[in-house]
Amino acid sequence: MQVNFGVRHGIGEAGRSRDDKAFRYAARGRAMPASALATDVGEMKPAPFDYLAATSASEAAEALAAANGDGKIIAGGQSLMPMINFRLVKPAILIDINRIAGLDRIEKHGERLRIGATVRHRMTATDALVHRHIPILHDAMHHVAHLTVRNRGTFCGSVCHADPAAEMPMMTLLLNGTIAALSIRGERQIAASDFFVGSLMTSLEPDEFVTSIEIDTLPLDTGWGFEEFSRRHGDFALACVATTLRIVDGVARDVRFGMMGVGETPLRLPEIEARIEGQAISQALLQDVTEALKGLLHPNTDIHASADYRRHLAGTLARRALRDAWRRATLRKDAADA
Repeated sequence: MQVNFGVRHGIGEAGRSRDDKAFRYAARGRAMPASALATDVGEMKPAPFDYLAATSASEAAEALAAANGDGKIIAGGQSLMPMINFRLVKPAILIDINRIAGLDRIEKHGERLRIGATVRHRMTATDALVHRHIPILHDAMHHVAHLTVRNRGTFCGSVCHADPAAEMPMMTLLLNGTIAALSIRGERQIAASDFFVGSLMTSLEPDEFVTSIEIDTLPLDTGWGFEEFSRRHGDFALACVATTLRIVDGVARDVRFGMMGVGETPLRLPEIEARIEGQAISQALLQDVTEALKGLLHPNTDIHASADYRRHLAGTLARRALRDAWRRATLRKDAADA
């Protein structure tokens, strides 16, 4: 099914809403006349575009290739549609992949979990496989926006949007994610470490779209810590730390340490992981990690927080997350040994 979305009736003069009109009249100290309520032919908020509801991955890939870089894939649309409505993005065609069978599943394959392109945040948050095998991801989902967004937004869509202060890109990097990208040339597997190239920028080609993402599951004796700070619940993070580790012979092993909100991309910090690996979590080690982060991080200053504040916040959240990970790893190890 393909439809053209261009001029529509009842939207208001040149795409402006009635509220916009009322504001302009009020700014001049005048009441809005009844004639201004008339609904003439007008444009929608977005620029005109074609819409295709693809029923197969090959159909979506062919349509994206035919668009010559002017097409966009939509699954949940929670980031894309506001950008289209503000005309920051003006696709010639919007290709809906929600009708493609098999993209709405979470499946375990060996030691990896595969998340399809139309899996909603709410499904990720409530899925039994995620809860059992990747509890840190289950915890992270509580910080993702609000319920209405989680009902529509998708895991893969968030990763493709590549906001450096969003949870799913960081979790994909932390869990050694592999992104499956499809085009008419075939499927390409992209490591998460190669996928994020800048703020809202990825290594996807214009004619590629993501069909699934695979991430590591965690051994049952793994402890985890997830600490995020935002001004209000559901806002993007000013800083966030996610870490996992196991305890072997009294010291930390298989350490992973990731951050978001403190750089142009989500971060995986091998320098911090190396400092923790083979050590027991102690006050001295936590202080060492805090000092190391000050030298490693180069966050931006913006209207929400200064760079110095974000660096301070990173140290505080790192200490909390590492303590939590050590505590949980201790409890899980004790349970396994009992």
